[in-house]
Amino acid sequence: MGTNDEELRLPVQVGVAFLLAQLGAHGAGRFAERIAELDLTPPQAGLLRMLAAAPGRSQRELADQLGMPPSRFVPFADELEQRGLIERRRNPEDRRLYALYLTDQGFVLLARLAEASAAHEREMCQALSPDERREMKALLERVAEQQGLGRGVHPGFRRLRPGHRPG
Repeated sequence: MGTNDEELRLPVQVGVAFLLAQLGAHGAGRFAERIAELDLTPPQAGLLRMLAAAPGRSQRELADQLGMPPSRFVPFADELEQRGLIERRRNPEDRRLYALYLTDQGFVLLARLAEASAAHEREMCQALSPDERREMKALLERVAEQQGLGRGVHPGFRRLRPGHRPG
């Protein structure tokens, strides 16, 4: 009867998928903490980056790319507009739609976000040489593509859609 804790422990098998999940959760949390200093959330940061890369997109298109229902996207964009970071303009091709753009203030914040992102990248990869970092990035891009993950869109946003089942 006298089993001790040592005898009850099973060997822990840590695989690549577990390490990716562990690092992903840690990295996402650290990034959220870092950009909270800029008064941003990760979804807000994602939208600012998307608008910088492709200005003038419709709210619907942006909501779809972020995986947000339009009813959730509108108040999400409203907050950034109230802060003076984005602006809505009537779409010249379809006056029923609004196109979103970064404001000058939005571009200033985006530059600060880029600095925070670079610092985050350095922190997360400090154990790697530059060559190892490039190799890891290429390998992870290949795995992400094979898994059907969109470039630049965090898969966590997909969970925000009602009725969406991750697969």
